[in-house]
Amino acid sequence: MFVSTREIEVRYAETDQMGVVYHANYLIWMELGRTQLIKDLGFNYAELEKDGILSPVMDIQASYKKPLLYGQKAIVKTWIEEYDGLRVNYGYEIFNEEGELAVTGLTKHVCVKKDSFRPLSIRKKYPEWHEAYEKAKKQPVEAN
Repeated sequence: MFVSTREIEVRYAETDQMGVVYHANYLIWMELGRTQLIKDLGFNYAELEKDGILSPVMDIQASYKKPLLYGQKAIVKTWIEEYDGLRVNYGYEIFNEEGELAVTGLTKHVCVKKDSFRPLSIRKKYPEWHEAYEKAKKQPVEAN
């Protein structure tokens, strides 16, 4: 399983009145992690959009473990949790600079045609992307 890493410096504007990162900012950081993973695998999401393809979020989950504060660094780890040629689930862990887990998350996506929002097969339309995702995704644990 390939894991991408993206470091983010917590900015003042991302915090609430208590100096804690506002919860919705973690969703933005997941997007940054996802974009970094795609880039690390040799692809560019903006190019996909130029082809008239979008990858909307169908579901998102976040579990908050420990607050991140202004002035700290967030380390976003992102991987492909599941992929079947059509749908992709990305997993996330966000740590503080001391390595303490702050947030876990999961987003579910499907690629669609921009003009119709009809799903399309990554496997068929982008075979190189499909192959890279197959190699990078988390492998299922075999039961004994």
